[in-house]
Amino acid sequence: MNSIDLLILNFEEVRRRSIKVWDSIPEQYLEWKPDHEAMTCLEMVRHVLESEHYYHLALRNQGSLHHFESPFEKQPLVSVEKELEFAAPYREAFLEQVSQYKDEDLSTINIDRSDVGYIRRLGDMLLRIAYHESIHTGQILDYLRTAGVSRADIWD
Repeated sequence: MNSIDLLILNFEEVRRRSIKVWDSIPEQYLEWKPDHEAMTCLEMVRHVLESEHYYHLALRNQGSLHHFESPFEKQPLVSVEKELEFAAPYREAFLEQVSQYKDEDLSTINIDRSDVGYIRRLGDMLLRIAYHESIHTGQILDYLRTAGVSRADIWD
């Protein structure tokens, strides 16, 4: 297994566990948030899916986008299932993009996001993308704990 295969495996495993958590959110808690400044559970799911699409475009651009028109903004927030359905073709395109990289690209291609404070090698950026999703999945687990709701066991 090469580095690219491992990165894809990591993306797939992070998403599998995220979906376990997202699917465990009781319907009456989709709009729950711990305080007025936080995202709701469903908004956080959208944020993760929309961010992955943004990151995909940033990878293709080898840097931040000067203009990003999100296709997600036009979609009503309804359910985790609908969010995943809508995001599916974007996810597929993202993973296809990652699969096209060569091992040497991981250390030779730079992703310039100096507008938000960093320039990183492709390998670093790909790990950051998976980490972003993991962090938000952990936040939802914390939301559910705070709300007194049982949580999915992601440690299978």
